[in-house]
Amino acid sequence: MMQITDRREVETGRITGTLPVRGGPGLPVWMVCGESDGPTLVLTAGVHGCEYVGILALRQLFAQLSPARLRGRVILLPLVNGEGFYAGSKRVVPSDGKNINRVFPPPAEGTIAQEIAQTVVEQIYPEADFLLDLHGGDVNEAMTPLVFFPATAAPDVCAQARAAAQHLEVLYRIPSTAQNGLYSYAAQCGIPALLMEVGGMGLWTEEQVELELRSIQSLMGYLDMGSAPVKNNRQQEAEEMCYAEAEVSGFWFPEIKTEQKISAGQMLGRIENLEGRILQTIRARWDGMALYHTVSLGVTTGDALVAYGKIG
Repeated sequence: MMQITDRREVETGRITGTLPVRGGPGLPVWMVCGESDGPTLVLTAGVHGCEYVGILALRQLFAQLSPARLRGRVILLPLVNGEGFYAGSKRVVPSDGKNINRVFPPPAEGTIAQEIAQTVVEQIYPEADFLLDLHGGDVNEAMTPLVFFPATAAPDVCAQARAAAQHLEVLYRIPSTAQNGLYSYAAQCGIPALLMEVGGMGLWTEEQVELELRSIQSLMGYLDMGSAPVKNNRQQEAEEMCYAEAEVSGFWFPEIKTEQKISAGQMLGRIENLEGRILQTIRARWDGMALYHTVSLGVTTGDALVAYGKIG
């Protein structure tokens, strides 16, 4: 059972509180308990502090959810990386420089990012029947709305997640082999889970927030939690993905836009040094579609530059 401090029932069936994090500030947690039994859906946002759409969507969702019309429970972690959010920090927790989505499974004791992850594993995973982690392109990323589903968890977990993904209002569905993030490690632990990406470049719109709210309501319908499911028949699945990274530090010049069709051999971007000499070029390995790319002029070795997929 979750160890919630500062627990307050703001209305019948609607609870706010804090999950303690060893060595740091706690995680805000909200919960809506339906008047009839059903599954528990966990929704998380703000793992990266500058990815705003999901944070705002969960704020609105908590205000809208009615226990009288809900089967089961919805647990919301609306701001996992509060330190990064308030500092405007790209991707990491400022106090330790770690990306929460790269520290799962966490050690028994660690830095703040690792302790946040440990709190999620210990307090949240045992409650979840399904988990949806809300992301968007960070301040340095242009992102096509899409959903990642696990491809390397237990077959039944992958199948459940993939089927659920088809009820989200995004056009692209991406199988992922990642195992070290909040949603992907949940899948390794037997919890069907998804990661949805909406927004980017440190921006958000009401339309994007509404898209996520509709997607969550549709997912809840698919999980038989009282809403009406809407299957997205326009959604397409990537058959294969390519993630190009910077081999050197330098000036990055993308030559594509998101949702642009690309051809094998096409120039996708280049890295130059200060004097303008080309240090690295990125060319498409095969025909596909650009799904996201870095917009920052300055990049360093290992930075993600562009991702594209074969869309079936």
